[in-house]
Amino acid sequence: MFRSVLFLLFLTALPAFAAPEKRVWRVDSIVATQSGANVVVQVKGAVQSGGWHHPHLKVAHGDTHTLVVEFLAQPPGATATVISGLLPITATVTVRADHAIVSVKALAEANEVTTQVLH
Repeated sequence: MFRSVLFLLFLTALPAFAAPEKRVWRVDSIVATQSGANVVVQVKGAVQSGGWHHPHLKVAHGDTHTLVVEFLAQPPGATATVISGLLPITATVTVRADHAIVSVKALAEANEVTTQVLH
């Protein structure tokens, strides 16, 4: 009986842990620097409410000279009480560059920003 109750509690809590990630609202700035064989990308942007967590940059498609990253985070749950308004959010990723990357493009829900890689 006790195990059945724990299992049901686990199943009801599962959707809260498996919230799908979404693109953040917008990108405000992007800085990309070459560090040895790596490119370090830092993106600053904004979300439209509080409660967003686990921001990160996911490497997407690109050509041989442009690195494309998606600016993603997990939105608040549907029943969460959050503040409304634009709030800052940041994420950083380090990518091994096997070839010469000269620019980085960051994608968000409302815009995209491209910058040159600083050496």
